[in-house]
Amino acid sequence: MTAVELFILEKEGEQQKILDRLHNLLSSFPEITSKIRYKIPFYYHKSWICYLNPTKDGGIELAFTRGNELSNEQGLLDSKGRKQVYGISFHSSREIDEDLVAEVFQEALILDEEIPYASKRKK
Repeated sequence: MTAVELFILEKEGEQQKILDRLHNLLSSFPEITSKIRYKIPFYYHKSWICYLNPTKDGGIELAFTRGNELSNEQGLLDSKGRKQVYGISFHSSREIDEDLVAEVFQEALILDEEIPYASKRKK
């Protein structure tokens, strides 16, 4: 069992169902690896693509680290006032439209593959 799977099993109720469903969807992409970083699951290819963040209100946010660079044609992404990270919040596993989430994830994966991430932090 992986560290991410253990993380999911430690959650309860709807959070666990949402995490499990999203983890299975994201892990279905063969080039993706998952790791626990900053105490939550992150999904990688060449760099960080997204992470699953449990929220205080009992939901889960699927947050894309380069969300500001995605098209958001599906209208799912919300910046919540952040400049770079955009996410999709779920409070029930029934809210997850796997086709639309996979579409956003596929775009993020292409971005990661074709345009290397360059940190904008001052050195």
